[in-house]
Amino acid sequence: MAASDATTDDSLYPIAVLIDELRNEDVQLRLNSIKKLSTIALALGIERTRSELIPFLTDTIYDEDEVLLALAEQLGALTPLVGGPEFVHCLLPPLESLATVEETVVRDKAVESLRLISEQHSPSDLETYFVPLLRRLASGDWFTSRTSACGLFSVAYSKVSHNVKGELRATFRMLCQDDTPMVRRAAASKLGEFARVVEVEWLKADLIPMFVLLAQDEQDSVRLLAVEACVSMAELLQQEDVEQLVMPTLRQCAEDKSWRVRYMVADKFTELQKAVGPEISKQDLVSAFQALLKDPEAEVRAAAAHKVRDFCQALDPAFRESLIMNQILPCVKELVSDANQHVKSALAAVIMGLSPILGKENTIEHLLPLFLTQLKDECPEVRLNIISNLDCVNSVIGIQQLSQSLLPAIVELAEDSKWRVRLAIIEYMPLLAGQLGVEFFDEKLNTLCMAWLVDHVYAIREAATNNLKKLVEKFGVEWAQSTVIPKVLAMARDQNYLHRMTCLFCINVLSEACGPDVTGKVLLPTVISMANDNVANVRFNVAKSLQKLTPRMEAQATHSAIKPVLDKLITDTDVDVKYFASEALAVLSG
Repeated sequence: MAASDATTDDSLYPIAVLIDELRNEDVQLRLNSIKKLSTIALALGIERTRSELIPFLTDTIYDEDEVLLALAEQLGALTPLVGGPEFVHCLLPPLESLATVEETVVRDKAVESLRLISEQHSPSDLETYFVPLLRRLASGDWFTSRTSACGLFSVAYSKVSHNVKGELRATFRMLCQDDTPMVRRAAASKLGEFARVVEVEWLKADLIPMFVLLAQDEQDSVRLLAVEACVSMAELLQQEDVEQLVMPTLRQCAEDKSWRVRYMVADKFTELQKAVGPEISKQDLVSAFQALLKDPEAEVRAAAAHKVRDFCQALDPAFRESLIMNQILPCVKELVSDANQHVKSALAAVIMGLSPILGKENTIEHLLPLFLTQLKDECPEVRLNIISNLDCVNSVIGIQQLSQSLLPAIVELAEDSKWRVRLAIIEYMPLLAGQLGVEFFDEKLNTLCMAWLVDHVYAIREAATNNLKKLVEKFGVEWAQSTVIPKVLAMARDQNYLHRMTCLFCINVLSEACGPDVTGKVLLPTVISMANDNVANVRFNVAKSLQKLTPRMEAQATHSAIKPVLDKLITDTDVDVKYFASEALAVLSG
């Protein structure tokens, strides 16, 4: 008897611990307990999980949001532990309660778990257990349960009988007309998903009227979600039905009084274009796109500008060029000098992509002047977006034409009297080099990069030094040895001591990119020769450079070549030279 009591006690142990932990004042303890739910269910076994654990959890839903969130997630994965698909319906009650709580993330997670569980129901179980749950949520007093219901229609619809399907459509229509904006918003966000599972005749008869209704809602937050549903609707209908049933509402959304709705149309424009097909695009969408590119609201213009390349690319090839040249390009020309920098930046990111679409002659005549204007824009992001996409244009018009048109503008910026403009171009130089290739770079831009090393502004010299390192990483050590290093080392003999110091700074960064061999044989001798410079600033920079080069070279070479130089510098008359020489010696001996 005692033995059987002990067994009973042992079998009760997991649920007793769970109950204790779930009633504990410490939130973290309650959270950990919920996260171990599958382990506890495993210990209890299938029968007791169904008869004790699930009812207990259903009764205790009044906790902190993070505990409820964890519970909603765990319940979605418990199907095997309650006896598989046959008994999966016993997980519905706690999830139904969670789908009605105030916190949105908890409700969303409960709906996600309910959607997972719905797939494991047989059609008869779905009608017996899941559809009644959906009815209760959809007719709940609080808006929270009604918003949750919206997410469950699409997963239940395809498996149920004809009569129940009709009831679900009617219930969904009721939610689309709900008094609470939050419920209408939830219905609008799920309308496209629901449309994909509804039969075409009911889509036309039931769902299109709901779509039209939501697209005319008094709340712009509802109307903008109807735009997303528009994409799904258009994909599912024949061309003539799209023209008749969807396009009037879409035209209305594109001219909506709220900029948020127009923004959503602009943001989804290429998806809409794909859904409605080339003929309707030509008749309707081109003029709507023009209007969005000229919209009074900058956010809308920026969203539309971002779609220019993709929209043009997807136009019917037979009419593409004339439509772009006559209707889209005039709007694009205006946007190039838009007052808002986000609009100009969005356009600059895609405008180069028009080159392959329009071909060589149109690019040279119409697009190059726009690229030039954007290259000289005061906003750095606009310039960067143009420089980043030069290879698009290069492939269409060729490097020769590019060098005649755009490169003079780049060179002009590189020699600008304002040092910040010069600095911006230096930062783009490695990118440009990658776009144009090594031969072209050597011919046109190398002299510029070397000229920056002797600029009268320190920030430019410093940026030019770092630029050299990036170029070597891009073009390789051999290129550095033949092109860059000889010019850098020649600066060691410059009359101006600032240029001699720049030579040392360059050697510091080049040694990182060139490796120990080149550093020891080519760069180190120049540093050592500068140890006798008559300017103290140069001498203490020699000590600093030797300290940096030491770890990048073979130990034997460093000791034999560097130590005698540092021993000499440590006896220098200048206090700074002595200090930095002692620092370098400490690294050498360490």
